Amino acid sequence: MRERPIRDVPRPVIALLVAAVMAHGLLASTRPAPVALATDLPAPPALALLRLGAFGEETAAARLLALWLQAFDYQAGSRVPYRDLHYGQVVAWLDRILGLDPGGQYPLLLASRIYAEVPDPARQRRMLDFIHQAYLEDPERRWPAMAHAAVLAKHRLKDLALARKFARTLQENTHSSHVPLWVRQMEFFILEEMNELEAARIMLGGLIASGQVNDSRDLELLKRRLERLESELAKRPPG
Repeated sequence: MRERPIRDVPRPVIALLVAAVMAHGLLASTRPAPVALATDLPAPPALALLRLGAFGEETAAARLLALWLQAFDYQAGSRVPYRDLHYGQVVAWLDRILGLDPGGQYPLLLASRIYAEVPDPARQRRMLDFIHQAYLEDPERRWPAMAHAAVLAKHRLKDLALARKFARTLQENTHSSHVPLWVRQMEFFILEEMNELEAARIMLGGLIASGQVNDSRDLELLKRRLERLESELAKRPPG
């Protein structure tokens, strides 16, 4: 069928069309901007359903879900600050994503580097607790997130007791030779800051005696620190 040229369209029809377009534009300009709500984050499906929907590509599905979750603060052109998200739901999604791909590091990276760094102590603690629990399930692969959690507890929350708890957990559960020395020494430095020098001496001496540090330079460094600590303790008055 041959298309009719525009000049053949009756003028009343053109006028009606123009009026309709103008009315639509007017309504759109007066409509309030879309507002994204933190409560819009839904609860995740059961892990079994996610596995079923992944069709055998669980690692790829986990990555896609992680990216979707990370981008959830942008909705309908509006932005929800991370601190306003429903953290119970965020934790549930991160846990499901880890369930799909237990070897993946990205969910814990999101937890430690994004969600745990919001300026809200309650939400920070919620996320640090999630990292702690996830770490205990696979210490040898998940220690980087746990180490960052200890740093956040110390420097962001200013909670030395919690930072020491995390550092001790790292010391007791991470035994890989690839773990850097600073991770093994975290509890020692925190104890020093807490002025618990005797406890720091015991901890450092135990680390040296445990045989976990095989590098001769690292071992020599630890021994020098132990000597310095013992010298400081000797200068303290009895009691």
